[in-house]
Amino acid sequence: ASPRGARFGGAPAAPVEPAAPRHSAEDLRAAAEMVATLIRLRADGRTGEAHVVLCEAAGRPPEQFPLLAAELHRAGLGADWAELLWEAAFLPPARLAAAAGALAAAGRDGDCGQLLRQGVSRPAEEISDAVLALGEAGRAHEARALLSAFVQARTPEDAVLIAAPDPRRLVPQLIDAARAVSVARERDLVHALRVAGIVST
Repeated sequence: ASPRGARFGGAPAAPVEPAAPRHSAEDLRAAAEMVATLIRLRADGRTGEAHVVLCEAAGRPPEQFPLLAAELHRAGLGADWAELLWEAAFLPPARLAAAAGALAAAGRDGDCGQLLRQGVSRPAEEISDAVLALGEAGRAHEARALLSAFVQARTPEDAVLIAAPDPRRLVPQLIDAARAVSVARERDLVHALRVAGIVST
């Protein structure tokens, strides 16, 4: 019999478990069908129906977003992915946060940032909810990106509305985000927070 054991190189190979697929077969099939439908609709000039398909896709589970991005880009439908991201920017706060987190986790930081920037047109209260949801999911970087986009695009008075639901948690994050933009932006935000009585004078 041949020598056995690791020192002789004769140890039986340990069984290798197949890597779990990142997406189910159903997810892959649904994404492929969506792409095929969009290609057909675009070829026929049926823009309105294509938009409906993208709106429906934006409502899919957030963890499917990286797959949808990959499939759309692979098919040369980058513009459709951009439209899907725009629709996703108006998802409920928790789902917006989950979609941003899924894209970031998949290494799609550019898409994550675009989604968050587009989300800043939402009411301030919804931004608060999204920031808190991101923080609770361990996505502090994405929470800061959302706040940074907000303080650049909206007024200091709007930013005060973000802080109101949970000043203890949100004020420090808001000030950090404003400081990262500019000293002037931080100063204006702190002044607005003081006027609103959220921070002491």
